[in-house]
Amino acid sequence: MHTDVVLLALLLWMLGASGKTPPRGQMLQPYRHIRTTREMPLTVGFSRKIGSPIYKRSPDVTKASVTKSEQLLRIDDHDFTMRPGFGGPAVPVGVDVQVESLDTISEVDMDFTMTLYLRHYWKDDRLSFRSNNNQSMTFDGRLVKKIWVPDMFFVHSKKSFTHDTTTDNVMLRVYPDGKVLYSLRVTVTAMCSMDLSRFPLDTQTCSLEIESYAYTDDDLMLYWKEGNQSLNTDERISLSQFLIQEFHTTTKLAFYSSTGWYNRLYINFTLRRHIFFFLLQTYFPATLMVMLSWVSFWIDRRAVPARVPLGITTVLTMSTIITGVNASMPRVSYIKAVDIYLWVSFVFVFLSVIEYAAVNYLSTLQERKERKLRERLPCTCGMAHPGMMSDSYSEVDFNTTGTYGLPEENGVKRERMLVQLAMESDQITGHVGSSAYSNVWIDTHAIDKYSRVIFPAAYILFNIIYWSIYC
Repeated sequence: MHTDVVLLALLLWMLGASGKTPPRGQMLQPYRHIRTTREMPLTVGFSRKIGSPIYKRSPDVTKASVTKSEQLLRIDDHDFTMRPGFGGPAVPVGVDVQVESLDTISEVDMDFTMTLYLRHYWKDDRLSFRSNNNQSMTFDGRLVKKIWVPDMFFVHSKKSFTHDTTTDNVMLRVYPDGKVLYSLRVTVTAMCSMDLSRFPLDTQTCSLEIESYAYTDDDLMLYWKEGNQSLNTDERISLSQFLIQEFHTTTKLAFYSSTGWYNRLYINFTLRRHIFFFLLQTYFPATLMVMLSWVSFWIDRRAVPARVPLGITTVLTMSTIITGVNASMPRVSYIKAVDIYLWVSFVFVFLSVIEYAAVNYLSTLQERKERKLRERLPCTCGMAHPGMMSDSYSEVDFNTTGTYGLPEENGVKRERMLVQLAMESDQITGHVGSSAYSNVWIDTHAIDKYSRVIFPAAYILFNIIYWSIYC
């Protein structure tokens, strides 16, 4: 038994010397020792393994690389959330404007649309840089977001936008001494309070107002860079309904009870409306309708189918013209000049219809009186020479006027018309068949005769007064 143990130990020693793998149960301790030895350089000798890809520091992708221009302007060295010279005197900011177009003027919405180049000039020492040739640097809108710029806005604007085709229409130019030029292209729709009491013979004055939103006059001083010369306009600007008479600038202080006083710049322009369009579309048609209504004064009063439709047609046409004009205008509470002209013309047309109604009514009354007069005429029975009267007037036309008849009554001049009264009597009863004529006065055309003169004269007088007041 002892001998077997010695032989087994000798066999194990020989296997270990020859490099063969020993049994698994006896390799647990040496293997654990080797792993510990390999792991030690990773923890203890970390400084010598710095180049290992497992422990190499990855770059910070959230931090953008600084461009050369930003390094030159030292953008990261300053806090541009505050204005230049914070805590000191107000920053002077000069402004000039180039008006590119004046697009639309709307009377209904009481506004106008304008496209302009708005330029700001100020000095920021934080943006000064060294330059051997004293040349400025120009940037686009990407740098504008990183520096301080004046917070301008348009007072009483309804909507506005900065053009962005093909890129944002923004330009920033920085000079070596820190002076800055900031320019942008803007289209703005702003309110314009119009007085339409003289429409369409009116002249309107509108203004575009520019102001700082946050900085009062203690922090920012707005001014026109070159006075009235700071406003330039394109010579090709034209409007279909208006003539641009004048562009000029003004400066005022605006007070808000909650925040204080602010500098406000005004772009004022005066517009005079072209009248020729409204002459063709409104005034001439209305005048022609009034003149057409006068035609009925020359038509016989008995031609009812001719005079009545003519009067109704002119009245309806005037109503259509008035409705069309008011449809394109705001519902203001005062009377416009065009309303006065159209409504006076409407009254003239309406009076021409009333004039025919008066003529027809008075003629009917006169015919009734004449009928009663004929009934009261004495009978011609027993006349010595009844045939003489019949022969004397046999050739006289029924409507022929003469000097026979009744005298004038109440000083009213009346048209004379012969009325034939035929009175026949039976020979058996002793009545002689004959014809008797008598003159009667009838008010048929007196009103028409006066209207032919009064209506045109009154309308011409109205036109003289109207155009002398509003022109």
